[in-house]
Amino acid sequence: MRKRRSRTRHKEAVELNITAFMNLMVVLVPFLLMTAVFSQLSIIELNLPSLGDAKKNKKDKPAFNLQITIRKNALVVADNKGGLIKRIPNIKSGHNYRQLTTTLKQIKSRFPDKKNASVLAEQNTEYNALVQTMDAVRMYLAVIDGEIVQAELFPEISIGDAHR
Repeated sequence: MRKRRSRTRHKEAVELNITAFMNLMVVLVPFLLMTAVFSQLSIIELNLPSLGDAKKNKKDKPAFNLQITIRKNALVVADNKGGLIKRIPNIKSGHNYRQLTTTLKQIKSRFPDKKNASVLAEQNTEYNALVQTMDAVRMYLAVIDGEIVQAELFPEISIGDAHR
């Protein structure tokens, strides 16, 4: 009888070749980073009047309330007391936000303590027009001592629906 010899097989450790995988990663990672969309979220704080304020204002003499209405062909600046202050017609590129800012600066000089304004939009107003109007109402860029700073106009904005 033959003696069975137990052969111990010595297996060599197989090296894992990851060169192809690394080449794929070198190409894929920069491609994914270049095509990724990084979104930026901006938040505008809106201060809406409470129910208690409405009851209090009915008893008191009505205060000056500035209203900016976004119409299809114009921006309308008005107040609750005297009505229309200024109608700013559109220019070729759309709404005239520069003229709106100039008008609001004049109003701010007459009412320096006033901080709130209402922005009213028609039913099919574009979102971009609403945001640009709100930005023009909140602040403007001013040059002070050779430096560009954001000067405050009416930072407390309420939004609403414009009626015809």
